[in-house]
Parts: sequence; C-alpha cells; structure tokens
Amino acid sequence: MQLLIIGSLDGQVGAASQMAMARGAKVTHVDTVTGGLEVLRGGMGADLVMIDVKFDVKALVDSLVSERINIPVIACGIGTDASAAVRAIRAGAKEYIPLPPDADLIAAVIAAVTEESHTIVYRDPVMGQLIRMAEQVAPSDASILVTGESGTGKELIARLVHKKSRRAGKRFIAINCAAIPENLLESELFGHEKGAFTGAVARRLGKFEEATGGTLLLDEISEMDIRLQAKLLRALQEKEIDRIGGNVPVKVDVRIIATSNRSMEDEVRRGTFREDLYFRLNVVNLRLPSLRERPLDIEMLANHFQKKYAEANGLPSRPLSDTAKRMLLTHHWRGNVRELENTMHRAVLLANGTEIGSEAILLSGAPTVADPASTVVATAAAAASAATGATKQLVGRTVSDVERDLIIDTLQHCLGNRTHAANILGISIRTLRNKLRLYADEGIPVPSPGEGEHSAA
Repeated sequence: MQLLIIGSLDGQVGAASQMAMARGAKVTHVDTVTGGLEVLRGGMGADLVMIDVKFDVKALVDSLVSERINIPVIACGIGTDASAAVRAIRAGAKEYIPLPPDADLIAAVIAAVTEESHTIVYRDPVMGQLIRMAEQVAPSDASILVTGESGTGKELIARLVHKKSRRAGKRFIAINCAAIPENLLESELFGHEKGAFTGAVARRLGKFEEATGGTLLLDEISEMDIRLQAKLLRALQEKEIDRIGGNVPVKVDVRIIATSNRSMEDEVRRGTFREDLYFRLNVVNLRLPSLRERPLDIEMLANHFQKKYAEANGLPSRPLSDTAKRMLLTHHWRGNVRELENTMHRAVLLANGTEIGSEAILLSGAPTVADPASTVVATAAAAASAATGATKQLVGRTVSDVERDLIIDTLQHCLGNRTHAANILGISIRTLRNKLRLYADEGIPVPSPGEGEHSAA
C-alpha cells in the first residue's frame, strides 16, 4: 500500500508514519496540502492520504473531488482535540486517528479504509482452467481482453495477471470507462496541461503516465466513445500519448488489460466499437465463466462470504442448512459472484439460531434452474396469470411512463448499481445515465449506489 502523509514528521505524525511502514506501507511525505496535490497530479499516486488536522482538510478534500482524484483521506491530531476531529470528518475525512498513535489502531484504520480482497476463490475445473491460462500468458506483455457477464470477477483476473507478470513490482492502475463522462475520460487517460480547459488548474498526469512500467486496466472498454477509441488506438500503436493542451508527445510503457461484459464482436458489427482497436486489444481473450457454468464453486464461495461478513459484523460464523444450500445451488445467479456475495451478506445479518436457514436466503429474479417439473409448471401458470393482470394495468399509460418505472425498479433491484442495471435492461450505461439525468431533472427520485429494495438488510 502507498501512503501519502501531509504534515510534519516531527513527533507523533512521524511515529504514525513509522508504524505504517512497519505494517508494509510505502510512505511519501510532503509538508503542505499544495505539495500533496502536486504529488498526486504528478502521477506518483497513493492508496491513502493521511493529513495532520493542523492543515486545511476541507481544501484538500475539495481539491481531490474537483480534480476527480479518488483517494480516501484520514486525518490525525492530538487525541484530546475533539473539535478538530469533528471538523475533519465533516470536511470529508474517512477516519480520524488520535495522537499519540497506537500501532494496532493505525493498522486497523489502514485496513478498514483500503480493504479490498483480491483473492480468487474457486474449486470448479472450469475456473481452474481459466486461472491456468491467465498465469501462462501473464509474463508476456501482450494485451488481454477479459470478457464475461457482470459480477464474474473480471478485475480480479486482471489483478492476477499483473501479480504474475514481470511488471508486478510496478503500479496497477484501473479506470472504469463506463463511470466517467466521455468529456472527462480523455483527460483521465492522457492527462492535461494547466489551462487546457475550464477547471484545469494545474498540470495533471493521466492514467497512462501513472501506470508507466506497470499495468493499465481499461474496465468496461465497450462503453468508450468511438471518437476517443481512435486516440486510444494511436496510443497503443505508437506507445506515446498527447496530454490535452500539450505540444510534445509523451512516451509511455504500459501493459493493457481491457474488460467488457458485452459481446465485442456484436459491438464491432453495430459500429459502436472500432474493429482495429478490438484486434489490438484482443491478442489474448480470457472469458470468465458465469457462476452457472462453475456450480462446484457456489457452496465454497457462499462459505467464504459467510465467514467474511460474520467477522466484519462481529457475528458468529454459522454453517448453511441443507435447505439453504439447495436454494443457492439451484438459483440462476444473473448477478454471478457479486449477487452471491450480496446474498450471503444479507443472510449473515438476517440469520438466527445455530445455522443459516432458508428464511435468511433472499433471492431475486426468475424461478431457479433446477426446480422440480411440477413447481416449474405451477410457477409458469402463476406467471402467465400475473402477466395478464400486469398488461391490463398498463392500459392508459404512456410508453415513457412505463419505461421510466421499469428503469427505476430495475435500478432499485440492483441496489443502485448502474452497470448491473444497464446489463439487465439491455441498454448501454451511457443511455441509462442519460435517462436517469432526465428523471432527476424532472424531480423524480433516482436511487443512489447502495440504495434499493434490499438496502435495509
């Protein structure tokens, strides 16, 4: 982990720095907020920023937000200064560490703020075959296209490739092409010079320069605007980029991994993705199997997530009942591993007794894939009856109203996850964002990420 400390290393802040390094962190130190921002703009990067509350925490957080630098901030200060702690949290700091520092507290806060498990849990031979292929191609510098449904763990595979590559000692930088508006994505990728556009308050290096020597993950590459695809293709071919507003090309050395939950061949046929860029990225294709294709992993993953969330919530670890196991094994899992993880998180919170029973397993979607024939027939009959009633209820409503309700309901079902909702609806993330922006302008409540029908669980 890379830690950026803003403040004097004299005394207690210096002690906190030493404790962080003892826990494996690589520490960079600057004396001012301006110096910290220059480090981050300059491409050195950090996983976490620690700032002394004597400095302007709000100015730092506001600058990070306005410049789209997504890094958590924790504040530290004399433990008896409660008002400083409150101000820091209100300013946007994720946590507050009282000084003098405690080694265990430093470790716990760093782990809590930066925790992200990249472990791949599997048993099924189908997944094992993919892992072996990923490890085999990892030492090369070939571009890799990782494809698969939403929630299958494409970024985990990308991180595995980086870890097993010759670039493992350098940085792994990920950028979600679907989450950043197209007018800002070019700056995020290639950087910009001061004054290149409104809001460009200083030179900022892009992800290509940040990842030089390492690996750059272009997540959901199929959502990239086709005009920007041409600039990306040139960067891959020439191994150089042009900062926005710059006059001199900059040489870069990165290994590219791209992901998509769509059929790239279909995107090429539709004219939404350049064929030459597709072939440039698709030197090696790693297709992640859906959870339905790796059934031997379902129970193993369920147990893994049960233990993880029991520990995280201070609850006892409980085994799955036989009925609960059958429910998990026969479910369709449209959301794949991500859906299973959310299901087990809810189950841990809802379970009573000595095991996790069927009452704690809240599943969504269509009938399970392995229901007995009689249950399927009964379910189909009920669905047909419900569909007839639902159709009658639509009479008199406009198409736009029905579309809006479908989009909002689907987003709630996905707990505000835009990418997952767009995949279910069969539309692009860009189209979904435009629809949601329109609804918000009309005063219609739009679920935020993390909100939805199960958010209280």
